[in-house]
Amino acid sequence: MNVHIVQHNILTNNPEENLQWIMAELDTQESRDALLTVFPACTLCGYPLFGSAAYTDIQKRAQSALQQLVAMSEHRAFLIGLPLQVQDKGLCNAIVFVQNCAIRAIVTKKYLAPDEQKYFVRGEGVQSVNYQGQQIAIGFYEDLKELTKSHSEQPDMIICCGCNIFEYNKPYSIRYRMHKIVENLNASLVFVNRIGGEGPFLFAGGSMALNAAGSVLCQFPYFEDYSQSVDLQLLTACDDEKPEVVELVYKALVMGLREYFSKNGLHRCVIGLSGGIDSALVCALAAAALGPENVHGILMPSQYSTDHSVKDAEDLANNLGVKYDIVPIKDCFDALRNTMKPIFGDLAEDVTEENMQARVRGNILMAYSNKFGALVLNTTNKSEAAMGYGTLYGDSCGALSVIGDLYKTEVYQLSEWINRDREIIPWNSIRKAPSAELRPGQKDSDSLPDYAVLDAILNLHIEEQMSHDEIVEEGYDSELVAQVIRKVRINEWKRLQFAPQLKMSPMTFGIDRRVPIS
Repeated sequence: MNVHIVQHNILTNNPEENLQWIMAELDTQESRDALLTVFPACTLCGYPLFGSAAYTDIQKRAQSALQQLVAMSEHRAFLIGLPLQVQDKGLCNAIVFVQNCAIRAIVTKKYLAPDEQKYFVRGEGVQSVNYQGQQIAIGFYEDLKELTKSHSEQPDMIICCGCNIFEYNKPYSIRYRMHKIVENLNASLVFVNRIGGEGPFLFAGGSMALNAAGSVLCQFPYFEDYSQSVDLQLLTACDDEKPEVVELVYKALVMGLREYFSKNGLHRCVIGLSGGIDSALVCALAAAALGPENVHGILMPSQYSTDHSVKDAEDLANNLGVKYDIVPIKDCFDALRNTMKPIFGDLAEDVTEENMQARVRGNILMAYSNKFGALVLNTTNKSEAAMGYGTLYGDSCGALSVIGDLYKTEVYQLSEWINRDREIIPWNSIRKAPSAELRPGQKDSDSLPDYAVLDAILNLHIEEQMSHDEIVEEGYDSELVAQVIRKVRINEWKRLQFAPQLKMSPMTFGIDRRVPIS
């Protein structure tokens, strides 16, 4: 059977705009020549809908778009996804099989994510349809586990409509699962996934088709609009290339940034450039996503900043072609310190004064943002966020956290990958000891363990959800593990006030990992 597979970006809560590109795709010669065209899940309204799914206006608009598609489907067949009121059930996340101006079948999602359970009712799961002499099992990605058991009818073909969120620690798990299903059922398979971003959620694509022998007939590129027709009876396999994970992370973050701005009608951003690796990486990603002309850097040295930090920030901006301003904060900091003198009296300076500097910088960034309409990008990494190593309303300032789901060691890996052909991020920013530069000679290592050790412990505790004793059994010092876990626990209140993060891991703060504040 010749199947046309469509991997596309989807606009959330906008069935009218989605309808336009769907109809344009159905009008292509490749789609017309194919016996069946398949789109990702949630094609008409996007995913996740959260509370939007409960509003009847979005349901009616999606239903209207579906009716238009059904009306133009003479001599055509395709699969389309949308939230649908199903008689005697309620609102379901559905895939509709449209053929020749009629709805042949409605497949409803059975295994719902926790957020989906608030708005959708549990559906029937995978459904089999006989079409063109083929028994086709159609289902959502999450429901395909039923096919690994004894299925009621042996399918000739499986079509999996996905809307799968990218996670960097298992980018190829979907491909592995598709291979296992084909191996178990001896059936050809089509997996179609969307691309694009929806707030913190990023969709990688990676659609594919396999014949019944398990050979990969086509493997779509990641993070790109792409469509292709494939004959599932073919025996010749294509090259099953797997890009480096670090390359996928780079593409995911660049796409996520571009999508966040474009879908919210934004164009420009501003970043506080410290000369350190975190702000340098965020600036490089922003320049790639938005164009260097839409990125502005602000260097805010204090009396504690080193000369090389300013030079590293300037070198970065020049390498990227990003414009920048230098705004020293010493006078603002001294004025604030003098303002507080009658209250502080003769109390010794401590972390209070360090935080005051960070908040002065946050104030400058927000002032630029308000005056010029440029969104502030946050530059905190996951290691810092986990440990509470950052000033609330200071360096936690920003409307979007670009690298908040990457540990510091991963920040280094990605920065080095960006520099693989030429120096973009100054090597000095990558190699020097990290420092907040809020007091003379300050280093991150004064307050934090070595990042290689810290990140390993954090990963075991956060991603692997291991307890103190289990982590110690992995060979880590008991006292150090206890200190790390305690800091993670007591800083939950601070993370709850953090900017939304581009989701990279299976345990993103505020999305996947939710624990009590007290």
